[in-house]
Amino acid sequence: MLTAPNVVSCIRFLLLPGLLGLAWFGRDRLFPLVLTLSLLTDLLDGQLARWLNQRTELGAKLDSWADLATWSVLPLCGWWLRPEALRQEALWLTGGVGFFLASVGFGFLKYRRLISYHTWGAKILVGVMGVAVWAFFAGAPGWIFRGVMPLVGLSAIEEMLITAVLPAWQSNVPSFWHALKYRRQSSAANRP
Repeated sequence: MLTAPNVVSCIRFLLLPGLLGLAWFGRDRLFPLVLTLSLLTDLLDGQLARWLNQRTELGAKLDSWADLATWSVLPLCGWWLRPEALRQEALWLTGGVGFFLASVGFGFLKYRRLISYHTWGAKILVGVMGVAVWAFFAGAPGWIFRGVMPLVGLSAIEEMLITAVLPAWQSNVPSFWHALKYRRQSSAANRP
């Protein structure tokens, strides 16, 4: 479906080679500008979907895949642009990446596809993490991630709990409480 939100999500995919190229060639002044554009497309696609009443399962999937791709290339970009800062914060970053991968992996094991919950906690995390990542690439010290990584852990734990209780894959689950509600509704619908 060629909708405005889906086009915006696809723009995020198109920005990935630019981010990688800028990082590879050490363009540390231009990198934060392109990163800003990428982060803004992440905000804009969801807003457009709500404003235009164009929320779709495909849109949720595109957004989740674009998020995964973007957040997956950022550590590599950080390694190319600021390796010493990443080395100093390796323990914190490894913990955050571990929680993130555990959440994604658990979803893949259960549903054989990427989870697309877009929880309230994940939305808050993306905002905080976006600011921290942008600040890091703009020259802030690496310890800025120490305050964010516990939020990564909490968000990942909530997503794993949602995965554990939902009987079937579902997109756009705002919170664990909602997942419990959906589970009760599903159980009630399946009773004779």
